[in-house]
Amino acid sequence: MTSVFQLNLRHIRGLIAVHEYGSISAAAMAIGLSQPALTQGILKLESQLGEVLFERRPDGIEATAAGRLVLERAAASMRHLAAGSRLIAGANFEPDRRLTMTQLRAFLGLSKAGSFAATGTDLGLSQTAVHRAVHELEDALGRKLVERRGRGVHMTFLGRRFARSCRLAAKELQAALSELGLDPQNPVISIGTTPLARAFLVPEAISLMMAEKYPASFRVLEGDWGDLVESLRDGVIDFIVGELPAAGVPDLECSSLYTEAPIIVAGHQHALAGKGNPPHRTLASYPWIIAPETSPLRAEWERLFPGKRPETPVECGSIMIIGRLLTSSDMLTLAMPDQVALQIRNGLLARIGEPLKGSTPTIGVTMRQSWHPTNAQRHFLDLLSFALMGVGETASRKPMIEAPWV
Repeated sequence: MTSVFQLNLRHIRGLIAVHEYGSISAAAMAIGLSQPALTQGILKLESQLGEVLFERRPDGIEATAAGRLVLERAAASMRHLAAGSRLIAGANFEPDRRLTMTQLRAFLGLSKAGSFAATGTDLGLSQTAVHRAVHELEDALGRKLVERRGRGVHMTFLGRRFARSCRLAAKELQAALSELGLDPQNPVISIGTTPLARAFLVPEAISLMMAEKYPASFRVLEGDWGDLVESLRDGVIDFIVGELPAAGVPDLECSSLYTEAPIIVAGHQHALAGKGNPPHRTLASYPWIIAPETSPLRAEWERLFPGKRPETPVECGSIMIIGRLLTSSDMLTLAMPDQVALQIRNGLLARIGEPLKGSTPTIGVTMRQSWHPTNAQRHFLDLLSFALMGVGETASRKPMIEAPWV
């Protein structure tokens, strides 16, 4: 299988130029290559990708369907790389002329591994080769990207920014390989999920996709939205599933899935289970498990008790731990319905009273504004909406993840 880093930046830029100018001769002149060199570069790309990218016609050159797919991803990749390199080296810097995929591969490996030795092991290169490639990259850009610290290295501010651009550029080319069926990992869908979506929505959508035997694999990173957003911007994850930010963020795009009010939850054995809506003073007489300070559920709890607050012996964001504590105590907590839908349906937990009135978190998907999903990623996003039909006590379909959790 072809790797992203086996491709040649000059060949990629040449591919884009041929499409822009409509002929080999005009494109070769524009990017400073001879016609034979550019022709060989396009043929090399076609060989690596196993696809004909252009049809030669009497009136010029026309991109094939595969060519259009590759061109879209290649153009996005070069935009990311150009933005990162020109931020460091100036507006006239041309990454396709000055940089190589070998340098980018070594630099991205180093940003992940944290040392030249570990990078060499990960990439199957000598430590000397990694060091040389990164040093050549710094020379080309004219700025330091890494600083030695003991046996490891530390990314400078510019190094971190450039690593982000390189990673996003590589992700676009990887997406092209995936769409062409050249991704050995089938492809990978990288998901960030917050506590409000990780208990049901994300695993349910993954289960649905796996049941279809869809050729994809998954990597899931958990955390609060604020913890995940930089991984999203860096291209480590493709999107975040969970609560949406209250205000818009310029470089991100948010898509709403549903809005639902939090509910008060207790163990099935609790004295308030099945007793209707208890008065506020009764709720305040019981101990509570509260969410971490940065969680939307914490803010909801503080609105529920604006004055004197009840005892809070436990602060926790794990629904697994919370559920176990509730079934062995008289504590109460706030949760989103989809976090505890299965546990309530299985009789392990009980909802106390009606859902809270007032402001409600909106659950949805956060994406990079410039991001275009692959077919696999788009299908997963569609399945999130289908998964919602299995949420809550009045679900219209039986969910895939039905088994008891304790």
